[in-house]
Order: sequence, then structure tokens, then C-alpha cells
Amino acid sequence: MSSPERLIYMANQIGWFFRSQGHDQAVAGVAEHIRKFWDPRMRKQIFAHLDSGGAGLDPNVRDALETLKQT
Repeated sequence: MSSPERLIYMANQIGWFFRSQGHDQAVAGVAEHIRKFWDPRMRKQIFAHLDSGGAGLDPNVRDALETLKQT
């Protein structure tokens, strides 16, 4: 498993990649990428971090994770 810091970094990198597409498309892009390419353990860890406040997460990434959690 990855450390929370590593997962935050990775998620934010994805967010930065999609940032130029505007909020709605960026959130959808980040959510889709994490859903497709992160294994369930990684998603579980980043959701736990989000639930504990989500410190360090880019706002678009935070929104994407909230969207993913509901699916």
C-alpha cells in the first residue's frame, strides 16, 4: 500500500493534469481516472483520508473523490 502522502501527491498530479479543462470536466476526469486505474485498496485509503478532513487535496480532487465515494 502507498502512504497517504503518496496518494495525495498522485491524486493532485491527476488533478493538475485536468485543471485546464474547467471544474466540471476536471472533476469528471479525475474521478474516472481514479476509478479506472487505482486499485480498491488505494481508493479505500484516499477515501479514509478524505473522511478525516482531506488535508492537502486539491479542491477538484476533493470533489472528484466525493463523487466517486457515492458510486
